[in-house]
Amino acid sequence: MLLSVVLPLLFVLTFVPVVVLLYGITRWQSETSLLRNRLEGTRSQLPSRVFSPDELEGLPPPVQRFFDTVLMPGQPLIAVAELGHVGQFNMAEHGERWAPFRSNQVVSTHRPGFDWDARIRRAPGVQVFVHDAYIAGEGLMKAAVLGLFKVNEQGGSPRMAQGELMRFLAEAAWYPTKLLPSQGVTWEPIDDESAQATLSDGDNCVSLVFEFDENGMIRSVRAKARHRFDHGDMIETPWEARFWDYETRTGIRVPTRAEAAWMLPEGRHAYWRGQLTDVLYKFAP
Repeated sequence: MLLSVVLPLLFVLTFVPVVVLLYGITRWQSETSLLRNRLEGTRSQLPSRVFSPDELEGLPPPVQRFFDTVLMPGQPLIAVAELGHVGQFNMAEHGERWAPFRSNQVVSTHRPGFDWDARIRRAPGVQVFVHDAYIAGEGLMKAAVLGLFKVNEQGGSPRMAQGELMRFLAEAAWYPTKLLPSQGVTWEPIDDESAQATLSDGDNCVSLVFEFDENGMIRSVRAKARHRFDHGDMIETPWEARFWDYETRTGIRVPTRAEAAWMLPEGRHAYWRGQLTDVLYKFAP
């Protein structure tokens, strides 16, 4: 009698969580496919196919040194980049509550866009699935426990779109041919170690300050104001990303480690620390 009760109970306790988990994964993968099909649909032909040193003429000196360091003459221009990262994500809006994550990101350089698909582990067996994306001029973010139970969803606002285009521009350290003037970026000098980059996508226009190290590499990228979620509100906050440990991948020098942070009144608040695990490029045909 006891066995006839225990066995069905064990079956339910074992089988149902597995079904829920698989359903969440399948549903999330379906949403990911839809987003990436939309992203692919926005792609257009790049204005040029290969890097020519001639287009560096007139650029600020630190920007010229950067391109001379990371690119070779005749380098094919990147049309699509697929990036893999592992690292830590700070779940606290203030203070620290770090959780491990892994992510896969697909980037289209022309028209600008990306989809970041991440898994953040909150507890053993419990992951938060996250999409952070910029597609067809719109920014969006969605987080769901196990891919099923939505805990946050944002999108559709001009402020969101601006913040996501800033992310796209800052992360061009991983697809540096996008920073060339022929690819829509304009540069203005600041000093011997930094310059301001501006990128437009339709009505969306953003500017960031790039700082370069003694080897010519991008050391940091800063925004005077980027919109940050704080207790449900969007607040303009200074922001920065840092890059280091450069390696040659597919013939291009890219950073393998990075950190993103908000510059809060009480101090610097890092929220993302990652290591590049994989990079795959599709070049202009």
